[in-house]
Amino acid sequence: MLIRRLVVAAAAVVAVQCPIPSAVAATVDHLTVTVADNPEGVITYTLACHPAGGSHPEPQAACARLDATTTGGRDPFAPVPAGAHCTMIYGGPATARISGTWAGRSIDATFKRVDGCEISRWDNLVPVLPQAR
Repeated sequence: MLIRRLVVAAAAVVAVQCPIPSAVAATVDHLTVTVADNPEGVITYTLACHPAGGSHPEPQAACARLDATTTGGRDPFAPVPAGAHCTMIYGGPATARISGTWAGRSIDATFKRVDGCEISRWDNLVPVLPQAR
């Protein structure tokens, strides 16, 4: 029993002198979004989350959307699964690339509007990506 008390006391001393950093404080997400082949030409902006900022026109809304689409282990940047059955709808020539870090991992994702699956994938990230016209 004495040994157990000594171990607990030693652990308390170590915890006070060597605090473990908070996961929230250590997580700062930075993304670069480039949209091309749209009526405005090529647009590039940065998005920082936790806290929200950057040159994105709606950083708080974009960060909130990414947080919402990341819950439950979902990956908002995942490509359309191989073998998916997609409607043959063309959503326009717009393309986008998102790169940087999100939730502690490296991101390099491309988006286009060439079929129903890709249109849905793009629309799921509005306002991170602009609403297509």
